Amino acid sequence: MLATDFTNRAIYPSLKGKRVLVTGGGSGIGEGLVEAFAWQGAHVAFVDIADQASRDLVERLCEAPHKPLYRQCDITEIDNFKATIAELEDKLGGIDVLINNAASDDRHTIDEVTPEYWNDRLNVNLRHQFFAAQAVVPAMKRVGGGVILNFGSISWHLGMADLVLYQTCKAAIEGLTRALARDLGRCNIRVNTIVPGNVQTPRQMKWYTPEGEAEIVAAQCIDGRIQPTDVAAMVLFLASDDAKMCTAHDYFVDAGWR
Repeated sequence: MLATDFTNRAIYPSLKGKRVLVTGGGSGIGEGLVEAFAWQGAHVAFVDIADQASRDLVERLCEAPHKPLYRQCDITEIDNFKATIAELEDKLGGIDVLINNAASDDRHTIDEVTPEYWNDRLNVNLRHQFFAAQAVVPAMKRVGGGVILNFGSISWHLGMADLVLYQTCKAAIEGLTRALARDLGRCNIRVNTIVPGNVQTPRQMKWYTPEGEAEIVAAQCIDGRIQPTDVAAMVLFLASDDAKMCTAHDYFVDAGWR
């Protein structure tokens, strides 16, 4: 993927020097988030299971104000995941912003779901978001606040086919956000959900034909395909001090898809 031109994008002075952790940062939306924060002058760390793509991203951003830190990590292995977060927190000197982006929207029918697959999908799409938040909260409290942004999905709002477990997780994430926002708000820790529409990433292109893409655009209020940079623009705002009174809510970047 070519580097994005951020010349005409908003710059948030409050993000310069912030310590940001992104899960699933090696490709797709996560790649766009890592890149966007890096060019804001933030200290960015990210985890992903896709090693080569992640290493390529780090090299591509070698000229950013601060070269990102990357660790290969399976987020479903919670003890190792929390140890990796602790290591990155130590390297960065703390974590000010957590972006819970990692997920997998594998398709499946109801009949195909076994108890083992149920557990696997909840581990991949839901459980790690809570434990990542739990891991970073002490550091945020020590410095007087922070930001946690959990990634949901438009899919369950639309009731799409063959995604019952993914949609169950993504619906639960919005409840997780509201609960964390209430419990952490007096510590000046803001928690929100980002709800992307259908974002044009290489993974999503696996699922859609040109005709399918045309149907998506027809269902949107705005023409065009959503890009990772469009999602990153919302994330940067909510992570910045400009959004200091925004918490406990869901922020859609879906071009009005209904």
